[in-house]
Amino acid sequence: MNEPESSAPEIADQLSDIVLVFNKKKMKIEAVKGIGQNGELETVSPDKNHQNQFMKIDKTGDFFSNFFSNFLSQLKNPTQFSFFKVPAPIAIEAADELQKATLDSSEESKGVLAKYEINTEQEINEQQKQNKMENRPNIPEASEYRYKAEDIDWKTMSNLGLNQEKLEKLKILEPLLKGYKTNDLVSISLNLGSAITRMDARLSLQQNDEGQVVVAIHGIRKEPSLQYPFFGHEFTQEDKGNLLKTGNMGRIVELENLKSGEKIPSIISIDRLTNELIALKAEKIKIPQEIKGIKLTDEQQQNLMEGKSLYLEGMISTKGKPFNAEVQFNADKRYVEFLFDNNLQHKVQQTQNEKVPKVFRGKELDDKQYDKFKAGETVYVDGLIDKKDQEYKGYITFNKDTGKTEFSFNNPATLKANPKPSEEHKTQVAVNSEGKTNEATNNTKQSLKSGQKDPDAPQKAETQKPVKARSTQKKIR
Repeated sequence: MNEPESSAPEIADQLSDIVLVFNKKKMKIEAVKGIGQNGELETVSPDKNHQNQFMKIDKTGDFFSNFFSNFLSQLKNPTQFSFFKVPAPIAIEAADELQKATLDSSEESKGVLAKYEINTEQEINEQQKQNKMENRPNIPEASEYRYKAEDIDWKTMSNLGLNQEKLEKLKILEPLLKGYKTNDLVSISLNLGSAITRMDARLSLQQNDEGQVVVAIHGIRKEPSLQYPFFGHEFTQEDKGNLLKTGNMGRIVELENLKSGEKIPSIISIDRLTNELIALKAEKIKIPQEIKGIKLTDEQQQNLMEGKSLYLEGMISTKGKPFNAEVQFNADKRYVEFLFDNNLQHKVQQTQNEKVPKVFRGKELDDKQYDKFKAGETVYVDGLIDKKDQEYKGYITFNKDTGKTEFSFNNPATLKANPKPSEEHKTQVAVNSEGKTNEATNNTKQSLKSGQKDPDAPQKAETQKPVKARSTQKKIR
């Protein structure tokens, strides 16, 4: 991924048009957000506070015409409105100009209206004519798709064990051509010539730097990679907690475009199928005015726009029953979702527990040690075995971020004053397990035992106990 946004490329503002509408009942110019499920037009005030909610459309003639015809066919009462098309960069200024023109009957004002007005009657007639000629229902035009089937590298698809017929049968070709990831995991076989890897993944189509359409494979990760920077953003403990609990980070942060260095305000969510981190530009967040019968206030809409969660009471389900739930905008799904299932953290914890080893260097931890070890606490362990079967002891800690076991001869929790490390077992492990030598061991193949620095020296009595190590540390403090 070359920039912090979803995998499908977005249309730049300078290549977009905004649809403004004059509501003949309200006598007011508003900006179009979209169409609700009941066919009602969704609008917002044409000002800076709502600018990122304006519906943007590719301004190229064929695309706009086809899109708008389809848009009108879904609208419940199109004759109630007059529509205007204005360039995105001047949408707010144009809305103000149009509002003044609607209240004035002068020839100059009529010219302003005519300059931007869309001939809705003509668009409807053209759509009906086309549908009748083709004897088919109203379906999206080919120009609404971001890619064409012939643009796909079917040879690469074949190496994944997929072809056009199979994609159509799985009903995933259409969303791929529209620029979306597949909703479900797809079983693929990655043929590398000398090896074949089978895996489940979500797929999407993307354009590379040469403009070629390539297949992106979104494989399943054991857990989200929250320990590393994400487009320049370092996750705080609160960020990690939110992502693991709900799948959404809950705030807008500035992510860095790795090519241009541009700072982009974005939200971050987790793809719950693959554990992949997904970012979306904040300007692409679209918040409905109503959720399940609850009319959102400006403050509630703003909170959702900022990526925050919102608790709503008295919503009405599709079965007509009232319910309460927490809602939040999801960058992967690109809509406001219900947070019914907060099991992501539990699933990640299960995955972490599965890979926390119970045996370290030949020593199996007892249940009490293992519980502490899984929790990230430091555990003292004796009876560890080096590569030459000699025993030694030390302290181990499981690093949850790296998924690795960290070992130390001294208790890391008591090394704040940086005392000199104990050498009791250090030479033994270096010689027996790491193959290192010093002057005394340079020409010997003999294994060292606990406490020995010289193969000819007697073994040092092991009198140091963990309790004494702690009491010594108290004196250092």
